[in-house]
Amino acid sequence: MVKKPYQLTINDELSSAELLIYGDITSIKCFENDVCAYDLAKELDDLGGKDLTVRINSYGGEVAEGLAIYNLLKSYKGKVTTVCDGFACSAASFIFMASENRKMPKSSLLMIHNAWTYAYGNANELRKQADDLEKITKPSLDIYESVSNLSREEIQKMMDDETWITAEEALEYGFATELIDDSVQAQQYAKDSVVRDLVIKQKQLEKEIAQKQNEVNNPTIKGWFF
Repeated sequence: MVKKPYQLTINDELSSAELLIYGDITSIKCFENDVCAYDLAKELDDLGGKDLTVRINSYGGEVAEGLAIYNLLKSYKGKVTTVCDGFACSAASFIFMASENRKMPKSSLLMIHNAWTYAYGNANELRKQADDLEKITKPSLDIYESVSNLSREEIQKMMDDETWITAEEALEYGFATELIDDSVQAQQYAKDSVVRDLVIKQKQLEKEIAQKQNEVNNPTIKGWFF
């Protein structure tokens, strides 16, 4: 089964689901792997509280969409686990913080920074834009601080410097809760994929058997008729 960059996979047998966030976080979807909060809200509502694993490989995107996804995951009824499969940058990094179980392979990275924008206008308008950006950055800082053992001032300095964080550093700072051995992760991911594919094939087989049984019970007479 080929995985799409943005995909929600439901495993009814294991009462679990897996969400891939493998693209930009945006309110305007231009590509298959773009992720928006509206789509995610509808999908989470249909899960019925199944355990959810959110796998992330994203450079980030719009702050508003990222905050909405973070809050959707925080308020989700089931157990949420976040996994950084590659990069979790900018808005994707605080989505990663939406879980009590935050896992990172040693080969993955986080990146945190302040919100930014394009701006034009007179001096007063530009000053206001700078003030607004400070307020827009604050929720991200609050999220990082809520999980980290670093001080607020230390985190702010890291955001000011646009800091890349290794998996080992993320665990030390409290951003991650568990390191995953890369070889173990690959084996488990392959195992999960096999189980998921078997379940899908079983469902398809059951559907085909039911269809064949229906044809036996209700035969169709073939031929030309007037």
